Parts: sequence; structure tokens; C-alpha cells
Amino acid sequence: MAVEISLSGEVITARLTGEIDHHTAVGLRKEIDNSIEINMPSLVILDFERVSFMDSSGIGLIMGRYKNLSKRGANLNISGVNPRLYKMMRLSGIERIVKVDSPLKGEKFDG
Repeated sequence: MAVEISLSGEVITARLTGEIDHHTAVGLRKEIDNSIEINMPSLVILDFERVSFMDSSGIGLIMGRYKNLSKRGANLNISGVNPRLYKMMRLSGIERIVKVDSPLKGEKFDG
């Protein structure tokens, strides 16, 4: 699992790649939180377009960043989700507290 972090003004975009599970989530959290600490963004976008698999550790990753950013008065958005991840996020209730973009165009959502 890798993360590519970019900064544009007060917006951090973290492009996640590969699988998110309990082995990879710790490293991702550290990298994203370090960037948040240094840059103090008003918005963080977690881009899941290149994520091939995610278990409940991914939900924990999202929730932890949401709590961290909320304390700072910043927002969290989720983008690039495929239909399978979108369904998992919807069932977990994430989309009630975080803006989650609809599944990628061109992919069928059967949720």
C-alpha cells in the first residue's frame, strides 16, 4: 500500500494505492497525519481510485482522520470509490458524516 500526498493551497489530497488492511493502515495513518500536522489544511481528500481492497481497517482510517480534522475545524472528503467500497462505506454510516462521492463513472453500482 502506498500513499501519494499533494498540497494545493489549503487542500491535501492523499491518493491511496493497493490494499488497505490492518498491516498497511498504520503506515497510511502516520503519513496522512504527518502531512495534516505540518500543513494545517482546511480540507483533506482521500482518493480511493487506485484501492483494490479494503477491510474494516479502511473504515478506521477514515474515521480517525475525520476525528482529527474535526478537532481542527477542517473537513474530510472521500473520492474515487468503486461500487464495492462505496457500498461498504454506506453500510458503515461513513457517508452520514463525511462527503463520499458516488462510485466512479462507468462502473455499475448495485447497492
